[in-house]
Amino acid sequence: MPHDHNHSHAGHDHSHGHHGPADLENVGRSFGWGIALNLVFVAAEAGGGWWANSTALLSDAGHNLSDVLSLALAWGAMLIGKRPTSARYTYGFKGISIQAALLNAALLYLALGIILWETISHLRHPEPVNGQLVMLLAGAGIVVNGFTAWLFSRGQKGDVNVRGAYLHMLTDALVSVGVVVGGALVYFTGWLWLDPAISFVILAIVGVSSWGLLRQTVQLSLQAVPAEIDPAAVRSFLLAQPGVTDVHDLHIWPLSTRDTALTAHLVRPSGTDSGFLHDLQHQIQDEFNIGHITVQIEPRGCTHGNCDAEHP
Repeated sequence: MPHDHNHSHAGHDHSHGHHGPADLENVGRSFGWGIALNLVFVAAEAGGGWWANSTALLSDAGHNLSDVLSLALAWGAMLIGKRPTSARYTYGFKGISIQAALLNAALLYLALGIILWETISHLRHPEPVNGQLVMLLAGAGIVVNGFTAWLFSRGQKGDVNVRGAYLHMLTDALVSVGVVVGGALVYFTGWLWLDPAISFVILAIVGVSSWGLLRQTVQLSLQAVPAEIDPAAVRSFLLAQPGVTDVHDLHIWPLSTRDTALTAHLVRPSGTDSGFLHDLQHQIQDEFNIGHITVQIEPRGCTHGNCDAEHP
């Protein structure tokens, strides 16, 4: 069966969204600042939690430590992803960002499990808590995590790793507010059970808020269509192109947490022309932010529903 499989720049585009070198440099700087600030804060919070005998502070410090590891993994994945393609790795190393995001989500829930075990132990055997120190350190956490979240606020659209960092930092800032309130209640009421109770609330908030991120990273690792892209809308868009009568073998998958690829066979009895594929790839990129596009034009469709037999 005759067909036109165009691999020129008109039919096969290698642009990668709207994230230029300056954007990546800014994101990298945000990762560096976020890791440095949070490492200092984790050390202070862990030491203060041990000194104040506060499981709420220790659980928050443990979560912040997992966030530091998450930031380091995401940053490392971003740096490795900049390496050029090779004969063996024809898509380059950008896919490592998906693996880093999945590992980060798994490590987060592992940390939550360890903290939960410690919190249950403190609930069974409550001990005196230094409420003033708890309030002081948690107040510092509001500043550190709030500032770090602000660093990631601009780059969090279109990258699940950066969005994950932003949501983690924002959640940490809100959790620190709860720890301040809890520390005040323990200080003024003397109710020792409040500290581990607050820790349970922190764990629940973090677990629930991170579930969507875990689900999204699992989907990306399975090469599912990215959540922000509607595959039915893409199909309808392709069918609406001039002269196109059918669409089959449409595949959309993530190359990384930033980049998306598309391949499709379009049945177009009139064939192709010099401008059709060129205009089509730019429209797909603008409409759906898909940057790696391969389109095959067929003058007639598959027979007997068996495309594979006719396209070995």
